[in-house]
Amino acid sequence: HTEEVTDMINKKYVEFMPSMEGAEELLDQVESVSKDIDLLKSCIENEVQQNLHDAVTEYAKLKQQLEKNTAVIDLLQHLQEFDTAIEEYHRALQEKNFVVAAKQHGKARASVDALKAWKDTELPLVHALSSEITIQRENLIYHLGEEWQKLAVWKLPSTKTELTSEKSFLKTALHLNRGGSKGDESVPHALLPSILQALSIQGELHKKIKLFGKNKFWLLFKYMLKPLILYPSLVVEVSSQPDTDVTWTISQMFLIHFCSLIVVISFLSIEGQRAFRFHQKYLNLCVSIDEKKVSEILGDLIWEEMSECIIRECLVHSIPANSSQLAEYSEVIKQTEDFESSLKEMGYLAGDSTDLLKYARNINCHFASKKCQDVIVAARKLMTSEMHNTVKITPEYKLSIPKLPNPSGGEKERKESSKKSAHYDQQSLENEKQLSPNTLCLPMCRISESVQQLMELAIQTLSEVVGSSPQCAVQLFYTVRNIFHLFFDVVPTYHKDNFLKLPHLAAIQHNNCMFIAHHLLTLGFQFKPHLPLKDGVAYFVDLVPGFRRLGARCFVAQMNVQKAEMLERLSTARNFSNLDDEDNYSVASKAIRQVIHQLRRLGKVWQDVLPVNIYCKAIGTLLNTAISELINKIMMLEDISNVDGERLRTLCQTIIEEGPLVFNPLPDENKNKKYQEEVPVYVKKWMTLKEISMVLNANLQEIVDRWAEGKGPLAAEFSCNEMKSLIRALFKNTERRAAALAKITK
Repeated sequence: HTEEVTDMINKKYVEFMPSMEGAEELLDQVESVSKDIDLLKSCIENEVQQNLHDAVTEYAKLKQQLEKNTAVIDLLQHLQEFDTAIEEYHRALQEKNFVVAAKQHGKARASVDALKAWKDTELPLVHALSSEITIQRENLIYHLGEEWQKLAVWKLPSTKTELTSEKSFLKTALHLNRGGSKGDESVPHALLPSILQALSIQGELHKKIKLFGKNKFWLLFKYMLKPLILYPSLVVEVSSQPDTDVTWTISQMFLIHFCSLIVVISFLSIEGQRAFRFHQKYLNLCVSIDEKKVSEILGDLIWEEMSECIIRECLVHSIPANSSQLAEYSEVIKQTEDFESSLKEMGYLAGDSTDLLKYARNINCHFASKKCQDVIVAARKLMTSEMHNTVKITPEYKLSIPKLPNPSGGEKERKESSKKSAHYDQQSLENEKQLSPNTLCLPMCRISESVQQLMELAIQTLSEVVGSSPQCAVQLFYTVRNIFHLFFDVVPTYHKDNFLKLPHLAAIQHNNCMFIAHHLLTLGFQFKPHLPLKDGVAYFVDLVPGFRRLGARCFVAQMNVQKAEMLERLSTARNFSNLDDEDNYSVASKAIRQVIHQLRRLGKVWQDVLPVNIYCKAIGTLLNTAISELINKIMMLEDISNVDGERLRTLCQTIIEEGPLVFNPLPDENKNKKYQEEVPVYVKKWMTLKEISMVLNANLQEIVDRWAEGKGPLAAEFSCNEMKSLIRALFKNTERRAAALAKITK
């Protein structure tokens, strides 16, 4: 333990005491420094801080004064710049140095804008300067406008003159002032760029260019360029004086022959390039303003209208009328390319301005559109033309179809194979019954000449598909289909009244429709190898039933008109009753005569027009209508006296004798005998009329014998009740009549 106590005493007194003494010395030093700090602080608070406040206040005053002095200096500087700019502006304007004047005016305007931004500026001064700069701007624009107007002076045709011929444009002149001095040939056209740049600086260029395009440059198009397009005989004469003036005058070049549209395009290309190069040379329109040439701006303003004019007045008329001329159109495309390329080189057109060239290159579509339009117009003209002019169709008639090239070699081989097969079939059928040479041929009849021309137009149009592009071929094909659809709508509507009033036209329309339907059966398949259509297309076959219905409907409507007219005549016969009265008999006889006359008149109208079978059916149907009406009236009589019976039989005999004579479908009377003998074939009630005529002049026994217990000719035409009713009307009520009635049974 003694060692531990000794160690503790040593640490406390031997080591600690020196440290404590050092700390006491340091404390004395700290107290001394603290007193110095307090003294310094007192000095700062009492002297330095007060001086610093005074200095800051003084600095603020000096700074404010400096700002005022700087602002005044800026104001004076802006005023000096404004004054200098205005002086330079007036000097440049007087010397017609418009670019310098515009720039100096811009500097003056910038000075005024700077003054407006200074809040402490006196308002009356700024207002006065602003008014002055506005006045000078208008003054500059006015002088620019005056010089602008002097650049081009026109001599135009009188407003009273109609611009309808090349003579009306003769002596039209444009006098151009190039703006250079007489002695300075190095800058022969410096005025225009100066005006353009000055207008650009003032922000008036686009507005002025638009007005120029609508007025001056539009005059160039209307009175110079457009006449060159419309009248190739016009040329431009340029006369340049030794000074700065140039005159451009239109005159006429006498041409012996100038019909070729290719030559017209070429001439337009030459004269059009000459016109634009003239403006480029003498007006220096290649000046660039706002990264866009003035010539390009002017070109944008006029090119759309000019290209439309070239297309409308030149290229449209150069489209070939048939596909064989399409190959020659390459020269027109070349001339158009050269014309447009030259305008691009001169800077009038941008690189993507190809509307004119696109039209020229798209010739196949334009040819198809023009062809289709012309075809539809021609077809409608034929449909609305007179139908009276007819042509005779015989079984040997065939449409004239041009010789079509073989679509491929395989087709030729198939044809040869088909010929060989047909040869073998013919040999194998030598002993078989052959078809008539008139099988599937049209019967002899007459059709409208316009319909024949319509079919020829359709074939000619379809012939254009050979060698055409697929798009053109399809368009032509559907145009032909549209022709026949148009026939459905136009012909029945346009000729509606005539079809009802004139039986001759109704018959012709019937034949027309059957003629078209007949040829539509095979028309499409003859051109099938040359049409880029998918399998399964009906071509024209689907139109055949519609044409047949159209023809039949037209003729049936006329038949109904004739039936109504016939029944109207028979209605005047007073039901064929009381014919013992002379007046009644005269009326009835007249009605029968009128019916026969009507049939004869129709026979003459339809003779050699309708096919024989159609003629006989039509006349037979009408005659059957008259006979049915007569028989019905007779069967309705309840009492027929002997005189009535005789006169009724006379009327029936009149029809029996004269009725067959209306069957004369052919002009040759000898050939008509065959059809007059076959009247019962076409008139269902013919035998009925003969039987009732016999009954009217027969006794009871003859009637019973002809009935023959329901197996005789009377039984074939009348029923039991009809015959009994007729017997009761003809004979008085006696035992003999009762016995006869008892025998009238089936």
